[in-house]
Amino acid sequence: MYTLAKQFAFVFVAILTASFGTAAFAQSAEEQAVLAPIQAMFDGMAKRDAAAIKAPTLPGGTMVLMRDGKPAQMTFEAFADRVGKPGPTQIEERIHDPLVKIDNDLAVVWAPFDFLVDGKVDHCGTDLFNVVRVEGKWMIASVADTGRKNCSAK
Repeated sequence: MYTLAKQFAFVFVAILTASFGTAAFAQSAEEQAVLAPIQAMFDGMAKRDAAAIKAPTLPGGTMVLMRDGKPAQMTFEAFADRVGKPGPTQIEERIHDPLVKIDNDLAVVWAPFDFLVDGKVDHCGTDLFNVVRVEGKWMIASVADTGRKNCSAK
């Protein structure tokens, strides 16, 4: 009987741990809505489609790309024009484990990223997105990121 009680307790704790572990990484519908324009921008980048890159952004928004301790600033329009040109390589940006914080119509997303060229990690770092809700729709207001080449192999 004692062994059966121990087994039950072990299974119960395992189920609780699995449930809480999954819930800790689950995203609410609102968090998913905040992440949607970011994924839309990434999809536009992968297609090298300037209009699709700009579509989820707030007009006049800016980017600050930190490279080797130096900021490169540009508007979303300039970024879209640069990345949206046809090219011989396939590009893809992926974020993982995003931290999403929301207060009414303002949200921030902090997420590690990998930038792939032809399927291989070219650089990595952390993305920081400021996202605002305008007329019920989340839009990217600004982006800052770090970028480094010394990425661990994945």
